[in-house]
Amino acid sequence: MTWLTRHYGELLAQRAFMRFWIARLKGVMANQMLMVAVGWHMYDLTGSPWDLGLVGLFQFVPALVMTLPAGHIADRHHRARIFAATTATQGLVAAALMWGTLTGQVSREMILGLSVLLGLARAFQMPAQQALPPLLVPRELLPRAIALGSSGMEIAIISGPALGGVLYTHGATLVYGTCVALLTLSTMLALAVHYTRSVHRASMTWASLFSGLRFVRQQKVVLGATTLDLFAVLLGGATALLPMFARDILHTDASGLGLLRAAPAVGALTMSVVLTRWPLQRQVGRRLLLSVGAFGLATVVFGLSESFWLSMVALAATGAADNISVVTRLTLTQLETPDDMRGRVAAVNSIFIGASNQLGEFESGATAALWGPVGSVVAGGVGAMLVAVAWTRLFPELAQRDHMAPAATPVSGLGAPSA
Repeated sequence: MTWLTRHYGELLAQRAFMRFWIARLKGVMANQMLMVAVGWHMYDLTGSPWDLGLVGLFQFVPALVMTLPAGHIADRHHRARIFAATTATQGLVAAALMWGTLTGQVSREMILGLSVLLGLARAFQMPAQQALPPLLVPRELLPRAIALGSSGMEIAIISGPALGGVLYTHGATLVYGTCVALLTLSTMLALAVHYTRSVHRASMTWASLFSGLRFVRQQKVVLGATTLDLFAVLLGGATALLPMFARDILHTDASGLGLLRAAPAVGALTMSVVLTRWPLQRQVGRRLLLSVGAFGLATVVFGLSESFWLSMVALAATGAADNISVVTRLTLTQLETPDDMRGRVAAVNSIFIGASNQLGEFESGATAALWGPVGSVVAGGVGAMLVAVAWTRLFPELAQRDHMAPAATPVSGLGAPSA
């Protein structure tokens, strides 16, 4: 407790930020539990890797279509209220699945339809939650706020799948009911977040809608790092196939699936602690590319493994390697983006993240239907390593980048929180 107070005492005094931090922690935990339950439930119903991929695709498409408008809305309206609306929507999805399970009405079509709602919620949630912290804390506390937010996310991503898997062994209804409770609490906390904000009344035009894309395109290092993460995770992600690996290859149950889903976050949390103690200061681009290569190699090991614990270690290694890319991208983006653009730039990041995750799940399911789960994951890992090699030539500015950011970068437009 003394360590926490010494390092985060000033941040803990920021009531608006802490309310949002707890709301986000509970919301992400519930979302991770929901994803474990939905994946296992779908595989129970159909036993099809194609359908597991479709769950990701049905989330990705609406998120892709709506994310840019959502970023514009996040720059014009109260971001905490937008976040609250998205967690409330996810709570309704969990409630519908709980009702469907109790009445025996859950079907393949129902899960896919609700996946669309989850994709829509994600489209509006990501820009709002990424652009909100700079408005809740003073400028000098922003780096620690980002670090604490990242740690909270990893804790939720670790505990959510593990808890969801354990609860699923006692029935899907228990998982969905727990998600409803957590998401309701998250919504209430978010609604209690208040801050002083500047109102941007510019109308939505095609130029303003795509201004975030233009901003990222002009920042070559940011563009290179973001697209590197996009293609590496798109090819190397194995999340959608974890139910198949858990049941058919590693011979474990839903609790084992929860542990497998949590393993990448364990690696990511470990790496975030390492980077907090020894931050990347030199040869940033080179280390970023090496981390993507390591991500691909660990993915190959997971694909070939028939040991549960080796698979856990390999997945943890993918999370640790991916965390380097996440920290690099968020740091560059937060430092170089003015507040009146943060929602739209966060929307662009959301598109890349969504494409690498949800579209990657569809790609994994589709290739697994053709080559089997092992062939799909191994090919994806090799593809991620090839992407790392290709980006050294396509983005020399990134490969040769030495420092994380310019020594002095102006930060403008930060608001002051109010209780």
